[in-house]
Amino acid sequence: MQSTFSADIDGKTISISTGKIAKQACGTAIVQCGETVVMVTAVSSNDERDIDFLPLTVEYQEKIYAAGRIPGNYFRREMGRPSEKEILTCRLIDRPIRPLFPKGYRSEIQIIATVLSMDKENDPDILAIIGTSAALTISDIPFEGPIAGIRVARINNRFVFNPTLSDLKTPGCDMNIILAGSKTGVVMVEGGTDFVSEADVLDAIFSGHEAMQPLIRIQEQLREAAGKTKRSFTPPTVDEALAAKVYELAAAPLATALKVDDKMVRKANASAVKKQLLESLGEEGTERKNEVMSLFGSLMKKVSRKIVLEEGTRVDGRAFDKVRPISCEVGTLPRPHGSALFTRGETQVLGVLTLGSSRDEQRIETLSGDETKPFMLHYNFPPYCVGEVKRVGSPSRREFGHGALATRAIEPILPNTEDFEYTIRLVSEVTESNGSSSMGTVCAGTLALMDGGVPIKAPVSGIAMGLVKEGDQVVVLSDILGDEDHTGDMDFKVAGGEAGITSIQMDIKITELSRDIMEKALAQAKEGRLHILHEMLAAIPQTRDALSPYAPKVFTIKINPDKIRDLIGPGGKMIRAIQADTNCDLNVDDSGTVKISAANLEDAEAAKKLVLEICLEPEVGEIYTGKVVRTTDFGAFVQLKPGTDGLVHISELAHHRVKKVTDVVNEGEELKVKVLEISRDGKIRLSHKALLDPPADAPADSGNGSNDRPRRDDSSSNRPPRR
Repeated sequence: MQSTFSADIDGKTISISTGKIAKQACGTAIVQCGETVVMVTAVSSNDERDIDFLPLTVEYQEKIYAAGRIPGNYFRREMGRPSEKEILTCRLIDRPIRPLFPKGYRSEIQIIATVLSMDKENDPDILAIIGTSAALTISDIPFEGPIAGIRVARINNRFVFNPTLSDLKTPGCDMNIILAGSKTGVVMVEGGTDFVSEADVLDAIFSGHEAMQPLIRIQEQLREAAGKTKRSFTPPTVDEALAAKVYELAAAPLATALKVDDKMVRKANASAVKKQLLESLGEEGTERKNEVMSLFGSLMKKVSRKIVLEEGTRVDGRAFDKVRPISCEVGTLPRPHGSALFTRGETQVLGVLTLGSSRDEQRIETLSGDETKPFMLHYNFPPYCVGEVKRVGSPSRREFGHGALATRAIEPILPNTEDFEYTIRLVSEVTESNGSSSMGTVCAGTLALMDGGVPIKAPVSGIAMGLVKEGDQVVVLSDILGDEDHTGDMDFKVAGGEAGITSIQMDIKITELSRDIMEKALAQAKEGRLHILHEMLAAIPQTRDALSPYAPKVFTIKINPDKIRDLIGPGGKMIRAIQADTNCDLNVDDSGTVKISAANLEDAEAAKKLVLEICLEPEVGEIYTGKVVRTTDFGAFVQLKPGTDGLVHISELAHHRVKKVTDVVNEGEELKVKVLEISRDGKIRLSHKALLDPPADAPADSGNGSNDRPRRDDSSSNRPPRR
């Protein structure tokens, strides 16, 4: 039986239905806004796996047919790895729901969100979050939901909930934040802003949380109408006697082992305590090793939190609001167009800048159509950066997510494409990691841009914040370590400059986060990132005055759109010839904008000259340098551009009487000329004499004798007289 419920969000209707399609899944929800439709299915196996983690997989698929198009690849079907948009949406779905499954649930869960229809105005990502929660809520899978997702934009100082794609492109939009939340609190934040204050970001988050409540209510109504009985699940029991032994044997030595500021030493110390624990338990430790290791992991978390809450310090001895030591180096690599090495404690990132032409822009096929990206940031997290041995392959979802977070942080500081016509690529090579390499990427990327001479609007930095909360005890931690991220209750990343925030991301492991805690975290984060920014500017106070000598040279010139055909030539012959002759790349658009990119200034100037010659439209009074293509008794024909010649009459070659044209100029030579007249039929009369200084003793209106009077048959035409 089909059930449908709907809610109004800022003037837009969002409906959730079930019972019509994909009825064999444990739970299915169809979510629609406008003409955008997303189907989400949730399925969990009946068998439990013998593992120590939640086996949850999330897939988000954008079918090109949803936009009424055929895929543009060779196979004409959706193939290969997911797009970056699909990967990032998978993460948006996964992060808020993962903590809401019961602890110890080990049956595989698979979420598949499929975009069935796309109206190019309503983004399906928010609908996928809502649909996932709805499918799990009505299914028999244990799930502590529902939750809802919502996008918050600020347009002309007014919050807009679930704005359209057109809304987000308006000049007055300075905020684009995605939230996920429950009835009682916010569980995830992800988004970018254009130097917005902490107070305004906080208002946006909690306004969005209030606005999403109708979406939670209709999920509850859907559960009452079509929900299945939840399958029985008994969390694994803890052997209290074994837990007590583990605590007695390992708690004290573990507390000592963890209080070390070096990550690798701390890791080795913990391993030594673990080994000693197993030896002390003897045969029981061998037979029940998995149980012991699970209890040891829980004890590590408990001891780490106790150090913070009861001893008022951190495992590395820092105060709660202290940032680790920072060092910055620019110009690290000789050949790339900009480079920087940013080190904060045991996190180190090498940022590398490459500049290119418009041909280097990334081209992407999306549901909204083909798009280009003039800025790319690629984040790499090799296994050696954490001292591990793993297979090196394609970028993981985590790498895409961290790269997107850093991209949002840096995009607002980039110059406008009209002012800086380069394609920009930043690569983040994480060479060491112990806490927030994504925020290290923001810092290293900013320094590399400044080192490369890119005229950024303002420098930005980033910091990761943590939280330890037990009852009424709340501690906010600045610049968290990897261990603090693992054992804490929050991972809150904030990037921006002195004028405000540019990027934000938050995940929590507790059920909700109050406004007071978030406000404190944002205020402490601001102090930390401004401190980091100060250290960065000590290495390079401002952007370099000039680009790297190895950067390509890019020119933009404007031609009459009617001349585009002449520039391209038959079958592209002309533009290919220019590129081959000058070693340049040329790109021309329908408006007549021509972008020239070359490895050096000489080649760029040569290409520019050829383009101007081809697309030249002679104007009276203008001065040109042309090639003499033919001489006659009455003058010389000068080519101003291919296919366009003008006549310099013999009387316009010099101030004195010229007997023979070849006494002044010969065929094949270049001659500087001024346009005197362009007749209605396009004939051009030129003068070289007009550019020469007259003799000192010549009368102001003196002529050149008979040569001053053009003959009737030769001056009125650019063709030689008939014989």
